[in-house]
Order: sequence, then structure tokens, then C-alpha cells
Amino acid sequence: MVDKEGLLQHFHDNPFLQINHMEFVDAGEDWAQMELKVYEGSLNPLGLVHGGALFTLADSAGGAAAHTDGRVYVTLSSSFTFLHSALPGDTVRAKGTVRRRGQTTCYVNVDVTNQKEELLASGNYTFFHIPEMDGRFN
Repeated sequence: MVDKEGLLQHFHDNPFLQINHMEFVDAGEDWAQMELKVYEGSLNPLGLVHGGALFTLADSAGGAAAHTDGRVYVTLSSSFTFLHSALPGDTVRAKGTVRRRGQTTCYVNVDVTNQKEELLASGNYTFFHIPEMDGRFN
């Protein structure tokens, strides 16, 4: 069973996400959602959402999805494709969905959409389980 309150507290207390205005939204068995309300600090010099902000949001959603089994993971590898720009004022949401769990790795797909549900980016992440840290965030 997913500990939504534990995940919420873990991500709420994460200073990196706070600084970047990213929030945990929801989770269920093998999936999680994170959200970014685009603000001035999210933009690149062209006035569009910086690709690093989208990647970070997706990585965080993927990690949260992996963590729904209660184990601790770190990102091992990723592949990420940018498809459409996000703009100032947009609300960007990343949903990570676990595709396969192994003994030491967890493979997660993440789609990033805007408030119109347009696909902005998509990625695949492999997370590595660190057993000695299990229980640290529960």
C-alpha cells in the first residue's frame, strides 16, 4: 500500500523542490504526479520554461513513482525528449508510471503535460534501489 502522507511529507520537506516551486500532487500504486506552476525563475533567456526545469520535474515524479513501494531509489540513468514548449503562467504536470520493478532497479516512464494536457516532454528513467537507506523517509 502506498504511503501518500509519507510521500507528501518527504517531498514537501525537500528544499530543492521548494526552491524550484515543484510540488508533489498525488500517488497510487506504481505512479506519482508532481507539478510546477511556471514562474519567472523557471524561464530560459527566450522566455520559455527551461528544459532543466522540465527534466527535474520528470525526474522527481519518476523517483516518487519508484518510491511508492516504500523503498529508497536514486536515478541511475535517463532518456528525455522535449516535444513542446511551456510558457509563463502554465501549470506543468509530470506523471511517472512504473513499468518494471526488479531486485535492484526500477524502470519508470514519465510524461510531462501542461494544463491543456498537451504533451510537452516524455522520458524513461532507471532508478537504483539503495537498501541501506530503506525506511529513512517513511
